[in-house]
Amino acid sequence: MKTHFVTVDMLIGSVVFGVVGAAIGYYLGSGVAIGVASAIGVVFGFLIGILGGRRFFISIVCGALAGGILAGYVSGPGAVPLGAASGGAMGGFLGVQMGMLLELWKESKKSHPSKTSTSRIEHIP
Repeated sequence: MKTHFVTVDMLIGSVVFGVVGAAIGYYLGSGVAIGVASAIGVVFGFLIGILGGRRFFISIVCGALAGGILAGYVSGPGAVPLGAASGGAMGGFLGVQMGMLLELWKESKKSHPSKTSTSRIEHIP
């Protein structure tokens, strides 16, 4: 039986966070900063992927796309990187919050019995 150590979540995380690290390094302004920030991003993304953060990664990508498009539409092409970075941060934040709320909702559904009961209460005249 062959087991795979590297999962899809780990690869997605490495790519997403590696790109984020490269963008941060670009804003810091040197080639060394781009390499170091990208490497740190790849490691963080890989570790979060181990924990199974697929919804988190998807929320970051969707937020970055929406933020970049909105910033480009409102302020022009020069604001796209800043809008994408801000949108990615908000997407990650909202993704974590939504994940926690979904888990809380699932647990509350398990703990409360169904409203439909087979027993009936009869009124005694």
